[in-house]
Amino acid sequence: MQTQLDIVALEEHYADPHLDALLGRTHPAPLQKLLYASAEDRVQRLDTLGIATEVLALAPPGLQGICADNARSLAIEVNDRLAAFIRQAPGRFAGFAALPTFSPDDAARELTRCVQSLGFVGAMIHGPTDGLFLDDPRFEPIFAAAEALEVPLYIHPSEILASVRQRYFAPYDQTHPMFIRAGWGYTIETGTHAMRLILSGVFERHPRLRIILGHFGEGIPFLLDRIDEALARDTPMQAFRELFLRHFYVTSSGFFSTAALNCCLEQMPPERILFSIDAPYAADHSGVDWLKGLALDTPLKQGIAGANARRLLKLT
Repeated sequence: MQTQLDIVALEEHYADPHLDALLGRTHPAPLQKLLYASAEDRVQRLDTLGIATEVLALAPPGLQGICADNARSLAIEVNDRLAAFIRQAPGRFAGFAALPTFSPDDAARELTRCVQSLGFVGAMIHGPTDGLFLDDPRFEPIFAAAEALEVPLYIHPSEILASVRQRYFAPYDQTHPMFIRAGWGYTIETGTHAMRLILSGVFERHPRLRIILGHFGEGIPFLLDRIDEALARDTPMQAFRELFLRHFYVTSSGFFSTAALNCCLEQMPPERILFSIDAPYAADHSGVDWLKGLALDTPLKQGIAGANARRLLKLT
């Protein structure tokens, strides 16, 4: 008899139609229907899949593409609408804040408001802001706020910077679009983002800061031994592995591979591995069926399915 799983999915996206209309953003038709789904339709989908709780985050590029003075006011409106959406189905949804990272002080204030007043469980940040990764000193207020609030930041991929795209990916970015996205580019960009944070010393300044990476850690667990050894060669970085294992969590979003999971289990504490689908960009049933079919002992499977996420995000 199969064990009943308490499943929490925490890289699940929605779109804000008001924001999209204001910015002229569009989504492919099949995705748009899912991104704009009502609370009732989402709950029905969760019931069908057997998911207890879904943590919602604004679809990429989130607010990282808004480099304007009105970024904070837009963030407040977007987050207030998400909070109202979550209240329609208590216990079934939770929220990651969308942050106006163009103004780091405003982003820190908005994260604080979202956690303390709206009950959000952290924030999701989509790639660089105005061409800058989060290791830039100007983003320090965001880390200070996340640490003080004891909530994680989820670093999510975004579109590759134009200069990198041209040098590293052209012309295959045109002939094979996923080469610059889920097939390779997103991993390179987000893995680099995570490594820059470690090398910058941000975790020495904020020893209780926690970061989530999707897609089983964007390749870092597989390369962890090599990265740790190489960076320790006559450089100031002598503790890459220690810092990664202390501060990072990884999810299965869009990457339902038992081999990748086993690699993470060999390299990381099991309580730092979480389940996610990456809906609607990845197939719902593929993720859930893979999770349910894993040949793991019950406590480990329950942890990955939902218990680890409930502890990290303080979900009841």
